[in-house]
This record gives sequence, C-alpha cells and structure tokens, in this order.
Amino acid sequence: MNKISIIIPILNEAENIQNLLQHLALNSNPENISEIIVVDGGSTDGSQEILKSFFKKHYNNSLDKKFCLIESAKGRAKQMNSGAEFAKGNILYFLHADSFPPKNFDQLIINEVENEHLAGCFKMKFDSTHWWLKLAGWLTQFSWRACRGGDQSQFITKVLFNEIGKFDEQFTIYEDNDLINKLYARKQFVVIQEWIITSARRYQTHGIWKLQFHFWAIYVKKWFGASSEDLYNYYKKHIA
Repeated sequence: MNKISIIIPILNEAENIQNLLQHLALNSNPENISEIIVVDGGSTDGSQEILKSFFKKHYNNSLDKKFCLIESAKGRAKQMNSGAEFAKGNILYFLHADSFPPKNFDQLIINEVENEHLAGCFKMKFDSTHWWLKLAGWLTQFSWRACRGGDQSQFITKVLFNEIGKFDEQFTIYEDNDLINKLYARKQFVVIQEWIITSARRYQTHGIWKLQFHFWAIYVKKWFGASSEDLYNYYKKHIA
C-alpha cells in the first residue's frame, strides 16, 4: 500500500508552521500518510516550542500522532535529505512551510504514482493579486521546465529519490531545481492540475521586479555552468 511521508524543512517559521500542519490534517486522509516530518535547521524564533505545544495539544487525533520533529544541520538540501532518511513511506512529499497544497493532495499524489508517474508537483498560485505573480502562477500549469520551482512542492518515490542521488548538499540554494533537472532529463515528471497556494512574502519584502530579476539571473547563471558556490554568493549578495 502506498504511503506518503511529508517532509517540511523549516528555519524560523513560527508564523506559518502551525497553520500548515492544521491545513494538512484537514485536507488529507490519515490512512494515506505515513508521517509528517518537520526538519528544523536551527530556528531561533520559537518554532520548536510552537511545534512541541501543537503536537501535545493535538495528540489524540489519528493524523496528528504521525507528526514528528527532527533537527538537522542548516541548509534546505541537508534538511530534506535528513527527513527522507527518517521517512518510512514509499512516497516522499517535500513541502515548503508557506505553501498549502490542495484538498485531497495525498490521494492525487498516490493516483499519479499508481499511474507510473513517479515524480512531479502541483500547479501553483501566489497569495497575491499582482498581475505578474498571477501570470507567473498561471504558467505553472504547463510542463515547461522553465516554469518549475520548489514552491510548487515535490513528490517523488523514495526508490527514485535514492536512485538519482537525493538533493545535492553542495547547493545552499537551487537544490529543488537541481533535482527537477535530473527528473526532466529522465522524462519523469508530471504536473498535477490542482492548485497549491504559496506565499508571496519574499516578493513583498524585496520587491517583485527586483526579486524576479535576481531569480532569473540565478537560473541563467546555472544554465551557463555556474557552480553551487557561485550561485550562493550571488544570492547572498543580492537577496539574502
């Protein structure tokens, strides 16, 4: 029987993580979920305390018994790999703390795996009415490689994840896209035609056009062979 391990890397997500866990519990079937693994990379904003309180409060619910918190070295690739090693399900679902998948997301993922689509994502909407972000979200329904990103979430069977070498921990950023590139090279990727809603908070913080330009620059730099260190240095200078 197919079971999903949901893996959520966090770093200072006190404002979001409880809402996400409640959303997951309300929009999935506990029978489909092996566990929900929150992987903390060293939060200092009280995220761990909020999680421990949440787990204790909701422990009587059949799904909430499957919540678990583990700690890892900082870095989303390292955190997600740690979660994958801990996971018991045969399907891994990597999810950002500010992204909320559609109702019955678990069954939608299982349906794809049963149809031999072993990896993929959802199409995505930002929680913003800005025309550019609405257009960027609308484009994610298509299978074009340029329309992919980690905010759309990522499901992959554990066998395939291990086979392609997991997330490359050399990448401090771009780790999602590196994995997606490997899957596209194998022609093993599907876009589920239901919407995941993700936060536009980074665009609101940095400015839409400024942040979009720098994201495009990172994508192009990687296309022309920039190293993981080069990408991180650019990110640290212009975005972090």
